[in-house]
Amino acid sequence: MIYLDNAGTTKVSKNVIKAMLPYFDDVYGNASSLHTMGQIAKEALDKAREDVAKSINAEPNEIYFTSGGSESDNWAIMSVALNGLKKGKKHIITSSFEHHAVLDTLNKLEKQGFEITYLPVYKNGIIKIEDLKNAIKEDTCLVSIMMANNEIGTIQPIKEIGTTCREKGIFFHTDAVQAVGHINVDVKEMNVDLLSISGHKFHGPKGVGVLYAKKGIPLQNLIEGGSQENGKRAGTENIASIVGLSVALKEAVNEMNKIAKREKTLRDKLFEELKKIPHSVINGDKEQRLPNNFNMSFEGIEGESLLLLLNDYGICVSSGSACTSKSLHPSHVLLAIGLPHEIAHGSLRLTLSKYTTEKEIDETIKTVPLVVDYLRKMSPYWDKLEKGEIKHVI
Repeated sequence: MIYLDNAGTTKVSKNVIKAMLPYFDDVYGNASSLHTMGQIAKEALDKAREDVAKSINAEPNEIYFTSGGSESDNWAIMSVALNGLKKGKKHIITSSFEHHAVLDTLNKLEKQGFEITYLPVYKNGIIKIEDLKNAIKEDTCLVSIMMANNEIGTIQPIKEIGTTCREKGIFFHTDAVQAVGHINVDVKEMNVDLLSISGHKFHGPKGVGVLYAKKGIPLQNLIEGGSQENGKRAGTENIASIVGLSVALKEAVNEMNKIAKREKTLRDKLFEELKKIPHSVINGDKEQRLPNNFNMSFEGIEGESLLLLLNDYGICVSSGSACTSKSLHPSHVLLAIGLPHEIAHGSLRLTLSKYTTEKEIDETIKTVPLVVDYLRKMSPYWDKLEKGEIKHVI
């Protein structure tokens, strides 16, 4: 089986599993307990917080452990929005292709009277700083722009966004779920106020994440009932997973340059070979993107069929069609960069990891053209394109 869906989730590294195991069996105490077993768990929690903080150049008391990226996004946005409301500030700026954890939260706030501005991301999948500056109003309380897109991997000018927000006195949140562990992240240098992380995107366990909140930012409690996480998030801490996340992040940061170089070489090989398929297009900026992200659209086919047939060949991928998510609509990300519906539906996302081999990439390069050709030969729509009855878009 060839696994190329690492933006969806990653394999937990063996070092992470080894680090987690004691907290299921030998050291299973509650970190809030005063006895020895509890205090050993508390020490592990404190160490994990310090290690995570160091990985993004934050302070330990600015790190809050959560259940994952979606909770962190919700918590950050709702906190700033509710505090803004108290000051009469009800305007929020975001981009048109954020993760739904951000977009759905903002949609909820919009129904409550907030005004949301959605910045365009253009064909290259990157916002323009001038658009951001022009969108800022007197009552803007928050800017939330993802660091790297989860589908096409494009990286936003985070430092410039942060600088702009800092100059205007506006809080800046970034969903860094796809970025942390894959590219260098320094919250101080980037002028980031709030940042979301998810452990399973860099070979850590699922169900655990981080919200970084700069000291002094008043977080609203989403969960009541206990004094955990500095009194801001009630609930007994998941020590095993928190330790796993911290070890995975430390490992990812230490290996980052070496892994990124290797992933980029393999990714570029995919680009160079698969762009030879007629009537296909690379989605998003080729350089300003995550080193492990490949996204391409093929005219005349459905992404759902492409995904399922590649799966029959033993290659696990994701598509630009949201059919597998019980929706007949193409990806909002691909529509946001200007792809027409019929092209957005025929898209393929391949995302690599440190475990991806060159042999697997070579096999994928051999298989994808075969599957695309097979699907096109079956398609009445493709037949009309080839006969000139309909004009090619790509």
